[in-house]
Amino acid sequence: MLTKWKHTDWTLITILLMMMGICIPVVHSAVANSDKFRGLDTQMIFYYILGFGVVFLMTLVDYRLYTKYFWVVYGGGLLLLLLTLTPLGQTQNGAQGWLKLGPIGMQPAELFKLALVITIASLLARKNKNKLGFFADVIPIGIVAFVPFALVMMQNDLGNALSYVLILLGLLWIGNLKFLHAFLILVLGAGLLFGGIKAYVTYHDQVSDFMKNTLDRGHWLDRIDPWLMPEEASRDASWQTKNGKYAIAGGGMIGQGFKQGEMVQNPTGSLIPYTYSDSIIVVIGEEFGFVGISLLLVLYFIMIHRMIVIALECRDRAGSYIIVGIVAMFMYQIFENIGMFIGLMPLTGITLPFISYGGTSLLINMASIGVVMSIRACTKEDVVKEEFADVKGASNDGGIGAALSRMGRSGKA
Repeated sequence: MLTKWKHTDWTLITILLMMMGICIPVVHSAVANSDKFRGLDTQMIFYYILGFGVVFLMTLVDYRLYTKYFWVVYGGGLLLLLLTLTPLGQTQNGAQGWLKLGPIGMQPAELFKLALVITIASLLARKNKNKLGFFADVIPIGIVAFVPFALVMMQNDLGNALSYVLILLGLLWIGNLKFLHAFLILVLGAGLLFGGIKAYVTYHDQVSDFMKNTLDRGHWLDRIDPWLMPEEASRDASWQTKNGKYAIAGGGMIGQGFKQGEMVQNPTGSLIPYTYSDSIIVVIGEEFGFVGISLLLVLYFIMIHRMIVIALECRDRAGSYIIVGIVAMFMYQIFENIGMFIGLMPLTGITLPFISYGGTSLLINMASIGVVMSIRACTKEDVVKEEFADVKGASNDGGIGAALSRMGRSGKA
């Protein structure tokens, strides 16, 4: 088992170390002007140390164990989601999505992302190279994703619920979905999106009344209105996104300097809520400008590119699918978190991976990287075993020289 450490992907480890080097100072700057949140940067140092331990621990565990017992992973995740709807659940920032088990606090919706990736990837891998049937495969897998989606929506956590949809779509797309089914899902999704936006704008008063009085989700209007109808949004509703845009624009090309942002470091307190978590990109934009955000995006690109390379090298379909699901999870979070402050996406409570404050979020992201490295380690071990078997077989046949020659020519020796 310890031999898996020999196959550690140091590119990913280097990226994580660089992310830590960005996260701690930025969180420190975000809370420097607040007595209430002071010390969160120190907590993130602890979470990162713990996170690296999780990465190496997950690397040692053969990922095929998760795919073998994926229903246990799925069931355990659902149980945690259900517990948040009991008296054990706690409400933070308007979402009843937290569990407090003794001294340990966790957000099961974050944990379930990886559980959903493993579950759907395992189901798809069982189809081998066969096309997915609509009623035999797509509908059942859709139900597997819909159940946790509904539970998280009941927790009032729109951001994490939408991540389940993107994970499902990403895996179905790569999981040998029939072209006709993919086309129909694309048309249906586009129709629902644009039709929903048109209906929201046209019948805004009726929609507002329905959300407030029937669904008791009036705060959703405060998130959607600044995105679709900024001129109609209230001052309070548009406060976070509008000030976030001003702060990013004020950063210009190279930013105003570390802990020098006028909006974040305002003497009366930060003018942007949640700068240490959901709004962390605003701190980077104001203090380090376009260059700072661009460098962060380059790091994300390298990380995702490296994971895709590992997926392509993997000989096990389940392993490749798991990595694709993790990539979809990260890409959604990155696009949503940054997009909501430049007018591309509605405001949701979603963290920026590896940068925002949050123990559960960071640990599940680190665990996901650990699973990717486990897949890489198992792939490398399988290659070594096959090469050894070839040499052994050639030796028994008296052709060891030829076998070694073939290995040398293939670059695997």
